[in-house]
Amino acid sequence: MEFHSGFNWTILLVSFAVLIYLGYLSSRVVQDDQSGFLVAGRSLGPFVGAGTIAATGFSGWGFMGSPGVAYQFGAIEILGNFMFAPAMVLAVLYFADFMRKRAERLGSFTIPEYVAQLHADGPVARWLKGVAASITIVLLLVFLTSQIKAVGLLGASWLGIELDSSALLMISVIILYTMLGGLAAVAWTDTLMVVGMAGAALIMMVQIFTDVSLVELFEKLTSIDPQLANPISAQPYGESPGAVFLVLPYAFLFSAVLPYMAVRFLAIKPEVKMHRVAIWLAPLACLLSLVPIVGLYMRVQQPALAQADQTMPAYLATYLHPALGSLVTLFILFAMKSTANSLLHTVASAASHDLRTALFPDSNPSAKRLLWINRLWVLGLGVIGLLMMLYTPPFMLSWLGILGTGTLLAAMIGPVFISSFWRGNGYGAIAAMSSGFATSAGFLLMTDVGWVEGPLYGCAVSSCLYVLVSQLTFARMPRHGGGRGPAAKSGLIKPA
Repeated sequence: MEFHSGFNWTILLVSFAVLIYLGYLSSRVVQDDQSGFLVAGRSLGPFVGAGTIAATGFSGWGFMGSPGVAYQFGAIEILGNFMFAPAMVLAVLYFADFMRKRAERLGSFTIPEYVAQLHADGPVARWLKGVAASITIVLLLVFLTSQIKAVGLLGASWLGIELDSSALLMISVIILYTMLGGLAAVAWTDTLMVVGMAGAALIMMVQIFTDVSLVELFEKLTSIDPQLANPISAQPYGESPGAVFLVLPYAFLFSAVLPYMAVRFLAIKPEVKMHRVAIWLAPLACLLSLVPIVGLYMRVQQPALAQADQTMPAYLATYLHPALGSLVTLFILFAMKSTANSLLHTVASAASHDLRTALFPDSNPSAKRLLWINRLWVLGLGVIGLLMMLYTPPFMLSWLGILGTGTLLAAMIGPVFISSFWRGNGYGAIAAMSSGFATSAGFLLMTDVGWVEGPLYGCAVSSCLYVLVSQLTFARMPRHGGGRGPAAKSGLIKPA
């Protein structure tokens, strides 16, 4: 036992050293101007771009939350989780290049800034940027809370320490390397992490299917509860069996619209062709989509777990050799960190850049001072996320993630995605964000609708009000850039 505990601490500390070193190396990218910290100086190549997208999309919820959902609800989660692979590839092929080029023309470094510059000038643009930044901060802090708890839970069981101590240890390292290198550090460390994540997925699939065939697995699930193998509904995604297919458009919008995902499109080198990113992304995403199978396997092997979120820790402690289990646990911690660092960087950017320029448009600090403003916001919001995790009541990790990301998706779909086809104005964008926020949060907090249905209802309301309010107020404030609606050909999405 002492040997394995020492081994766990050794490989963890070695990984910490590597991550911090990558953060130190990437700090050279952030020295010159805002673009270094906020969008990695638009320097990401195809492999790093694909790696950071995959690592961020398949993260703590994919390795901890999703197996728990599969344990509780059955095989429907395998199909739902797999929808993310084609959706992410489609977002890269058919939206990323368009958004990258438009953001570069506008000079946008963040998604709230992109929304503001696209829709308005002057005071309305400042209001729009402030609203977008505030919604981003609030909702991504909710998601960050779930990620900190996920990494804390796994680290605690792995290292034999308390949850609070584990969470503090993990978030401290994330804060340090994110402060050092901004998005470049996040992307470089994500790429290292996703290699380990893919290796972990492969190891788990080999262990499971050498122990039980796929046919045997489903036969045993059926003997426990027929609905685990052949569900009559798509819960937790919706009551109708077909509701699980709503995950595909949801996951596409997740990849294309959410600020902590979409900002990666802005950071890819201008000369990189997006199909090269997709070639790397597709196999990584497909392999990582298989991880929820662990939940089905554990439902057969240990059907009486007290909590579904303990599925992955119980699997690692029971079914892998201790040394191999330690390595896989480290790679899963990588998965959680990859999203936690992305969320932390995005909320810090929204506060240090977007809120600052919205509230103090005439301030003109030096590049060195701006860098420290960015870094201090990373530190402050990291501490806030940790405190939120410590004092919030118990929650299911996947549900809290949906509450944060789904509601933010509903708020941003109009000004980020619908504007690619039909560009409204600042009033329409503010109406879209406010209505999307209220609708999605209301459904998820106050009703029993499916996890995907609530945010998609919010997307529908947000999109309609984006168009309607813009149409009604064009006379008062013409669409920024002239013209309106589908006649603006520059707003059409083009494949990469």
